[in-house]
Amino acid sequence: MRLKILNMKNNNKKVFIIAEAGVNHNGSLLIAKKLIKVASKIGADAIKFQTFITEEEITKKAPLAKYQKSNSKYSNQFDLVKKLELSQADHKNLKIFCKKNNIEYMSSAFDIKSLRFLKSINLKRFKIPSGEINNYPYLREIGSYGKEIILSTGMSKMTEIDQAIKLIKKSGTKISKIKILHCHTDYPTKPKDVNLLAIKSLKKEYGNKIGFSDHTMGIEISIAAVALGSVIIEKHLTLDKRMKGPDHSSSIEPKEFELMVKSIRSLEKAMGNGKKLPTKNELKNLKIVRKSIVAKDNIKKGEVFSEKNITTKRPALGINPMNWKKTLGKKAKKNYYKDDFI
Repeated sequence: MRLKILNMKNNNKKVFIIAEAGVNHNGSLLIAKKLIKVASKIGADAIKFQTFITEEEITKKAPLAKYQKSNSKYSNQFDLVKKLELSQADHKNLKIFCKKNNIEYMSSAFDIKSLRFLKSINLKRFKIPSGEINNYPYLREIGSYGKEIILSTGMSKMTEIDQAIKLIKKSGTKISKIKILHCHTDYPTKPKDVNLLAIKSLKKEYGNKIGFSDHTMGIEISIAAVALGSVIIEKHLTLDKRMKGPDHSSSIEPKEFELMVKSIRSLEKAMGNGKKLPTKNELKNLKIVRKSIVAKDNIKKGEVFSEKNITTKRPALGINPMNWKKTLGKKAKKNYYKDDFI
């Protein structure tokens, strides 16, 4: 039996937008700070980095993924990732810098020591990467903190998501604090692989607090995800797609990210409340664009109304045309000139 995580309304209608810096700083604190400044300026709610101790996360025999090979000079994951590692002091520095720039600092930990470090600096919310969804010791540890958790689900089946959530709950985190991101783990993700309708399936199973981690090129898929009800959008941000590094080529640059943010904020307003009713701005046009029953030609008093002598025309200041049948056959109580309201 699946856990109904969040069978509640999303009272905060604002979509939470995460600029995924990841390792797009290339191991440079200076570049990381530039990313923070940019993310804040273009309207992201948070910027997320990655915290890891390479020796704790990866064996020296771990091969590179295909996307990592295409933009890297390294032959294995260990050497590649080691060059991208920021120290704990760096992350403390970045958290302070985020506060100065009015943007939330986030980071995904990839090992338990890094999780404990992030807890020690009072991280507001924790993000579980897709690759850790079946890591029992990791999930048990993060669940024991009782903090808000965002769970990425790339490469996962529903049964695996269930298992992860149950373990996190058992370890001490309330169900109401868990949010789920639909995700496809390939960089870049092809549109045919996105399966965006999985957002609806996740909402049906787990409630309204579902988001989307977007690895496609462009911004249209993220915008569509919001239309389907995503309350979180995570998207990779780079200063320049041409930079060397594993994720730059599948990230978006600041101008495109800013356009995505503006589009999402506009869409939030457009979503409405779901009730089909005319708005105030529509009502002021109603009488102008709708029609009334009027005289087609001059009609004498006592003459019977028929389809030969009445018609419908703008504006809607007379009898509603839906009363057409009731009007037919009645006698005119006065003289009417062409276009007079009946």
